[in-house]
Amino acid sequence: MDKLWLIIKREYLNKVRNKTFIIMTFVSPMIFVGVALLVGFLTSLNNDTTRKIAILDDTSIYAPLFEDSERTEYIILENNNLQVAIDASKTADYYGLIHISENKNQLGEVTLYSDDSPSLGFINEIEDKISKKATEDRLVARGINLETIKESKITTDLKLQSYTGVQTSKANGWIKMAFGGGAGYLLMMFIIIYGNMVMRSVIEEKTNRIIEIIISSIKPIYLMIGKITGTSLAGITQFIIWVILGGILFTVASTFLGPEAVQSPGNEMAMSQLENMDKMQLIINDIMQLPLLKLVICFFIYFIGGYFLYAAIYTAIGAAVDNETDTQQFMLPVILPLILSIYVGFFSVMDNPHGTVAVIFSYIPLTSPIVMLMRIPFGEIAYWEIGLSMLLLYVSIFGVAWFAAKIYRVGILMYGKKVNWKELYKWLKY
Repeated sequence: MDKLWLIIKREYLNKVRNKTFIIMTFVSPMIFVGVALLVGFLTSLNNDTTRKIAILDDTSIYAPLFEDSERTEYIILENNNLQVAIDASKTADYYGLIHISENKNQLGEVTLYSDDSPSLGFINEIEDKISKKATEDRLVARGINLETIKESKITTDLKLQSYTGVQTSKANGWIKMAFGGGAGYLLMMFIIIYGNMVMRSVIEEKTNRIIEIIISSIKPIYLMIGKITGTSLAGITQFIIWVILGGILFTVASTFLGPEAVQSPGNEMAMSQLENMDKMQLIINDIMQLPLLKLVICFFIYFIGGYFLYAAIYTAIGAAVDNETDTQQFMLPVILPLILSIYVGFFSVMDNPHGTVAVIFSYIPLTSPIVMLMRIPFGEIAYWEIGLSMLLLYVSIFGVAWFAAKIYRVGILMYGKKVNWKELYKWLKY
């Protein structure tokens, strides 16, 4: 056991003292914050640009509907020649030209000429303006009173409330997915980043023949466990520094540059809408109603279990090859369950968190750490379900570690031989 702790200590210190590790630990948060600031700055520049759009209205009815806004200026053309209008719009470098044609004194085709790709929101805005006016004109032509229709129109605002009487917002599902999805995605990235770190460490020691000296004084299984544990502790250390340093940098940036500098346009729009609807309190209630304590506890349990499960596989792959290039043939079975679990989480879980697909994948050890974390915020999941999922995960860790140790024991001392799946199967019999 003392030798195991020595291996863990050695792996941890080797990682945290590595120059590349130190540089990336402190530079990565700066890069992330810098990119966020750059995106915010470029977005502000983009929002400051006013696009000019020409309108050629053959009916002379719909052009007045288009009023200038903060980002859009409309120019109504007087001539009725489409080709002349197109040439004039190109010469003036307008964003586009809206042509509203007439068909037997009625609305004909509406065409937007532009070399750019207009957003779906802008297209819908044009369609809604013209459709609404055309509908009203047709109703008036048929002798229908518009005021009567407007007075008869009833808007229903659906209220969401639990059986216990707690009100929730319409964004409740997205809030739950943000917490569950964020936890699952974070776990996936940790597994990929630090699993690869374990694999590279094994390949490096195998290439340098250092492993031959180490293996003479400690069992391969202890060496493998020590590598996984030491690297995971180094990864947790790096992650904690990232969170603290990133939070400090974002706080400093928002203090000196203003909150808008670190906000994306989507966030600003969402916040503006929420303020206009006066539903911030419902959002806060939604967050407070989440099983945050259960989510945090389960996150750490699945975090440890999921990482050790995949790290054992990464270690076995590292022992089976001589360089990183040879690892590609073995990586698909490792990455595929992670991608599949994210896909199931964001589609099946959000649509039906208690459906068959979501439940099955929350029991499969290779996908349960991510899928179950995404399911937890969506409602009451029986403790026996979570317990069974965790039990299967940790039992599978011992099984995978046993197979990985057999591959590790043989492969760590084997050089110059291309290994395939058939060869790995033979190693399991040794």
